[in-house]
Amino acid sequence: MVTKDWTTGTIFLSQTITGVLGNFSLLSHYVYLYFTGCKFRPTDLIIKHLTVANCLVILSRGVPQTMTALGMKHFLSDTACKLVFYVHRVGRDVSISSTCLLSIFQAITVSPRNTLWAKLKAKVPKYIGPSVILFWMVNMILNILVPIGVSANWSEKNITKKTDYGYCYSIADKIIEYGILYAALVLFRDVFFVALLLWSSSSMVVTLYRHKQQVQYIHGTNVSSRSSPESRATQSILILVSSFVSLFTLSSIFHICFTALRNPSLWLVNTSAVLAGGFPAVSPYILMSHDSRVPRLCCACTRNTEFCT
Repeated sequence: MVTKDWTTGTIFLSQTITGVLGNFSLLSHYVYLYFTGCKFRPTDLIIKHLTVANCLVILSRGVPQTMTALGMKHFLSDTACKLVFYVHRVGRDVSISSTCLLSIFQAITVSPRNTLWAKLKAKVPKYIGPSVILFWMVNMILNILVPIGVSANWSEKNITKKTDYGYCYSIADKIIEYGILYAALVLFRDVFFVALLLWSSSSMVVTLYRHKQQVQYIHGTNVSSRSSPESRATQSILILVSSFVSLFTLSSIFHICFTALRNPSLWLVNTSAVLAGGFPAVSPYILMSHDSRVPRLCCACTRNTEFCT
């Protein structure tokens, strides 16, 4: 008998709808800026690719998890299962890479003029496009083994260690068989990007603190509460990075737990999935809340030589 978990289904549905609306709103915002003739900031290209990656993560995991919780099981073929997991992993990894690139670029942007990073400010923007494309290509190649460890619910009966997502099986036996080295490579990449995120965000915090101290020393206590576009962008990225690291760490802990277990509980699988979809759902709202162009969509961005502030 097919059981329905309305509470879990509602959580997944709410997260999916919230994430889709947020990411598509952010993409619509960039479409509007394009047609109004506003010149994009260098970080906008990174954010657009981050948004696309977030949409892939939400749609490839949130939709099937919602349908499973609401009682619709065994609705994906073996090929569809492999494709869904592959798209999810590529989107997740591009999201990690893009967030890391965004944080590093902003750390270079706000770095003081007397530092080594300041010399890279003029050169970095032209490498953003190639870097993002490289992220997509590398992650599409690196995750080519993901479909091997995935199968539809009604196939691969003779397996000893599996994770039941309700619509697909993740088969640990095959992952071990085909790639301990691959798993180690993926783990190293994730740790490397998280370390870069922590380093760049720490650098931005130190830079902002020193700048605030200098401003207070020069102007005394009568400092304007209005922050510069660079400061707002930095604050946005710091909140974004903090949200990502927190949710990614919790998601990884849960993922390690149910990977280590022979047959993990459905609660553990669902909790991990909710945490994994948390960042793609909240990130567009964080970015839009600190973008001064969003509440002023009627601003006159009529000159291509200027950025909207």
